[in-house]
Amino acid sequence: MSDISSEMKPLTALGRQEPRTDTHKDVTMREMSDIALASCAARLGQEDAAAKCLASFIGGDLPGPGKMTGDTFGSFWTGPDQWMVMAQHDTHEDLAAQLVVATKGTASITEQNDAWCCFELTGPRLTSVFELLCPVNLRACSGGEATRTSIDHLSCFLLVSSPDRVRVFGPRSSAGSLHHALLTAMRAAL
Repeated sequence: MSDISSEMKPLTALGRQEPRTDTHKDVTMREMSDIALASCAARLGQEDAAAKCLASFIGGDLPGPGKMTGDTFGSFWTGPDQWMVMAQHDTHEDLAAQLVVATKGTASITEQNDAWCCFELTGPRLTSVFELLCPVNLRACSGGEATRTSIDHLSCFLLVSSPDRVRVFGPRSSAGSLHHALLTAMRAAL
């Protein structure tokens, strides 16, 4: 009898063993399957304590509305007294459990590892691509912005690390549709 666990292999959001990369002209889109995510919501009456604990955990100030901090390890604002924390999956697979300990009961933590997919787009003409996708004015962004928007009828988070590097988090269950929308916009805009 074979060991079933030895036959199990994790798949990316697009159903592959390795993350997909697509390049069209000078823009590259890469599926990011190595990000751990956890949502954090301060409990009623514990907002200041939760923010202090989270800031200590990420090693810096928490982002305010429309902002993000960090890149590989950091957070972005998702609502009043709510943040999404992200880290490298290899070193923080149990990110939610680490946050439960770090917040000392001041926040509600939910693991988000398999709820979201992420695509990172890099290149000098991303504004042209995103003008076709959503109403976010990328031309006004210099880096450090995070916003929730709709892309192809999907609720997504747009994280702008720099004008030539943007991450899109969308529902994992619609990863194929989101990938198709992003790739179609790349081909149409460039």
